[in-house]
Amino acid sequence: MRVYAEEVYGIPPEQVIGSAGATRYGYDARGRPFLTKEPRLLLNDNDAGKPEGIQLMIGRRPVAAFGNSTGDRQMLEFTKAGDGARLSMLVLHDDARREYAYGPALGLPDTQVGRFTQELHDQARRQGWIVVSMKNDWRRLFAFEP
Repeated sequence: MRVYAEEVYGIPPEQVIGSAGATRYGYDARGRPFLTKEPRLLLNDNDAGKPEGIQLMIGRRPVAAFGNSTGDRQMLEFTKAGDGARLSMLVLHDDARREYAYGPALGLPDTQVGRFTQELHDQARRQGWIVVSMKNDWRRLFAFEP
């Protein structure tokens, strides 16, 4: 995401929290320091990695969090567990005509693109997370649409 977030979304790379590769500090033959990207992950930004990444990069619990799959569960739990008013939302990709539908919650297709399970949907309802339907709640999905 960091590579194209600024050009596509207008978000500078230093404001993007996500998976991070490990780096190593070293010196070249003339003694100049350099960094080498290592072939391993420092942080996997899925599941429990989301709250860990938020804590590492921001240093505080969010007051609002938005997700769209089971990989966002821990981030939403972490957000709602804080003191005071908190907002946790899930976007349900249920509009196959205008975008892409995936579930398998509510009988939607069970795909490899994303996973929004019935268990996640039920947890959202129990925990007071808002579930937003792309099909029923959004008149327009993309800026280029009329």
